[in-house]
Amino acid sequence: MKKRVAIIAAAVAMTMALSACTTNPYTGESQAGKSGVGAGLGAALGAGIGALSSSKKDRGKGALIGAAAGAALGGGAGYYMDVQEAKLRDKMRGTGVSVTRQGDNIVLNMPNNVTFDTDSSTLKPAGANTLTGVAMVLKEYPKTAVNVVGYTDSTGARAHNMKLSQQRADGVSSALITQGVAANRIRSVGAGPDNPIASNSTTEGKAQNRRVEITLSPLQ
Repeated sequence: MKKRVAIIAAAVAMTMALSACTTNPYTGESQAGKSGVGAGLGAALGAGIGALSSSKKDRGKGALIGAAAGAALGGGAGYYMDVQEAKLRDKMRGTGVSVTRQGDNIVLNMPNNVTFDTDSSTLKPAGANTLTGVAMVLKEYPKTAVNVVGYTDSTGARAHNMKLSQQRADGVSSALITQGVAANRIRSVGAGPDNPIASNSTTEGKAQNRRVEITLSPLQ
């Protein structure tokens, strides 16, 4: 019986570790999640404890429950963000929105061709549809803080750009709240022309700078 429990634990651990793998968006190759090893070890330990602490007929079920709990503990916040990142990459595929991992943070860059027309704070239909996918993931993972920052290019008065960027951030935040994301998780800020990601001396660069970034962070 002990041998059977060990087999169950190993199988569940392998499944949990594989589920932590993501696909590199640039190479198309599968890669281990940043906390996949910890999650796998946690799953193995949890599966074993869950199986041994369950009645004889429920040991398989106990192993599965223990593995899930162990994976969460083993991977910690990193594992929680790993699985959330994988789902966001899937939802954002083909939308024009990039998903970037920075430590335990996930950054979604929504360019102006997806979100807003030049000098406008009215969300485009494409942006609203994209935010529906974002909201679906956020509701599934409620232990994540959502920081929305609006940006403009450097054209025009700074005061106008600061106001416009705040309106854009508020528009994105409102769309997420309308889709059911809790308002107390969201913070919106207008940064105007600050922190450009490209040169404001070219049309292409200005277009890149007009964006909204959504940064997801584990709640403390």
